[in-house]
Amino acid sequence: MSSPAKNMNKTAGKYHAGRKRKMTVILILAALLVLSMILALGIGSVFIPPGDVLLALGNALFPALISAPEGAADIVLNFRMPRILLAVLTGVALAAAGAVMQGLLRNPLVSPFTLGLSSAASFGAALMIVLGPAVFGAFFAGSVVFLGFEFTTKSLLLILSAFLFGWLSVIIVYMISRVRQTSQAVMVLAGVVIGYLFQAGLLALKYVSNDDALREIVTWMMGGMWGATWQTVCILTPVVLLCFFLIERRAWDLNTLSSGDDVARNLGINVDRFRITGLLIVSFAASACLAFTGIIGFVGLMAPHICRMLIGNDYRYLLPASALMGALILLISDTVARVILAPVEIPVGVIMYVLGGIFFLFLITKGHGRYLS
Repeated sequence: MSSPAKNMNKTAGKYHAGRKRKMTVILILAALLVLSMILALGIGSVFIPPGDVLLALGNALFPALISAPEGAADIVLNFRMPRILLAVLTGVALAAAGAVMQGLLRNPLVSPFTLGLSSAASFGAALMIVLGPAVFGAFFAGSVVFLGFEFTTKSLLLILSAFLFGWLSVIIVYMISRVRQTSQAVMVLAGVVIGYLFQAGLLALKYVSNDDALREIVTWMMGGMWGATWQTVCILTPVVLLCFFLIERRAWDLNTLSSGDDVARNLGINVDRFRITGLLIVSFAASACLAFTGIIGFVGLMAPHICRMLIGNDYRYLLPASALMGALILLISDTVARVILAPVEIPVGVIMYVLGGIFFLFLITKGHGRYLS
């Protein structure tokens, strides 16, 4: 066999071995996520063994064939399952958004929060909490039916306001970059500035709010899964899955973009349109989840970095791996937040800030910054 043929076979062997390793990592993450969900369903003020959890899930799917212990099915299905699914959906949305934003802007420190989304969503929620009663009057205290589910008007308007302002921040940042034809680095700086402007508005709203409104604003900013319901899960599931499917289809384009804008243009990619479309899609998913959970940080930074260490930068595998890792991190963090000071429950945002700080200290001290470049 000639030398070029041997080299080709060796290259093909390395490619298939690498692909197999990446798929193995994804399958392991999926298995860990399923296992963590089963364990989390049993952990709480009332402990339910994993076997009873499986019986409760089986009873929900096949009530005529499988019976569950009395009370276990109600706790698992009506109280814990919506919260766990909300944590998984939010982790998927934030982690995938972080990975995509880092690829689109070619900056490893970009996340859904770097472009001002966090501060903007906080401002939108606070604006509705403080001014909603005055603007909407008695309607603010009522209830409405949305997508077949009944919501209080207050919660629906708060969610809508947080979502719209979060999405608006990304649009403003991109419009600034388009007008000035700025680089990706300046685009990130524009996001930081927009975030500070919304933060100033948030501080002003906190200053003029009464005690009840101030307490609600602070609680929302800490982030948590307290508002998890089956209605929330039913609304977010198609949003997150559709956005993830749309961006996964462009994984090859993300790989190409990592080589530079000029290379991507030469290969037929409309870089500007791809960048704004990708940012809007992932911001849509992240904003929709954050509107229900409040501010949860670091997931969009931690999950992509960890997965890059494990499988590299190929977005065909990085996106699903990051999504699974983000779901796993947030689910475990929320479970810890529920039980670490039981019966008192602490916000999951507190756990995430601790984990995020420790993680980046590790990158700086042990990794010598190579994972941040």
